[in-house]
Amino acid sequence: MSVRKMIALHPNAAGHANEPMATAAKHAMYCALFCTSCADACSAEPMDMSQCIRTCLDCADVCTAAAKLAARQTGDDAAMLRTMLTACIEACEICAAECDTHDHEHCRLCATMCRECAEDCRRARSTLN
Repeated sequence: MSVRKMIALHPNAAGHANEPMATAAKHAMYCALFCTSCADACSAEPMDMSQCIRTCLDCADVCTAAAKLAARQTGDDAAMLRTMLTACIEACEICAAECDTHDHEHCRLCATMCRECAEDCRRARSTLN
């Protein structure tokens, strides 16, 4: 399955998709899953991981919202999308920094995914007018 193909099938897209935006949408959804999984794993750790759990869940929610906005083709609201992509970038950077403070493989993977998502969102944001 291809997010890019789905976006391109929208009547307003006329068979074309903004590749960086489609990639950002896809990776933001992946990032939301990684963050949710990391939060779940943190809840099973023997030490207090409450801050990491909160940060990961907040990041997951922001990533989910960003992915939804990035996939929409009806109408045009570049200002809203730019704001959401910026929020996603910042949330991912905050989450990556939090996960970096823990010595758990799930936190390392989450931090890596957050950094990748932030970079994809930067690329997508640069395509907006």
